[in-house]
Parts: sequence; C-alpha cells; structure tokens
Amino acid sequence: MINSNAIGFVAAVLTTLAFVPQVLHSYRTRDVSGISLSMYSFFTFGVGLWLAYGVMTGAWPVIIANALTLLLALSILALKVASLRKPVLRGDLPR
Repeated sequence: MINSNAIGFVAAVLTTLAFVPQVLHSYRTRDVSGISLSMYSFFTFGVGLWLAYGVMTGAWPVIIANALTLLLALSILALKVASLRKPVLRGDLPR
C-alpha cells in the first residue's frame, strides 16, 4: 500500500516546482506585465493560510510545500508591485 505522506510529498514537490520556471523567467526578463496583481495577491494570501493550517495540524507535506511556494509567490508578487512603481515612459504606452 502507498503511504499517504509519500503521495503528499510528491504532490508538494510537483506543485512547488511548477512555480520555479515562472520565477526564473520573471527575474530574467523583469517582465511581469502578464501577471495579475489581484490573482497573485489572493493566491499568496491563500498559500499563507495553507501554511498556517499545515503548522496547526502538523502536516509536514503541507508545511514544506506551502513554505516554499509562499517564498516563490512572494518573489513574483514583489516583482509585480515593484513594476507598478516604475514611471511609464512615453514610448511604452500601448496604442
């Protein structure tokens, strides 16, 4: 029989690793124009709540996955917020 914690850890690894390409791409290009601030804000807050739930219940797969995902999501969210603070140049305006 397969251990439920093993399934949880595999799920944690896969869902957390899914964010790595987006973080790398965002940092390399500094382009977060296609990322929704509201979506990432809600998502990041939800991941924080999942982390709190994992800590409260002692569910290590939930704790590890959400701690790492929270760091990745916060990094993208920080890039997005920083991009909104930059002044828009005249040539950057959409037509």
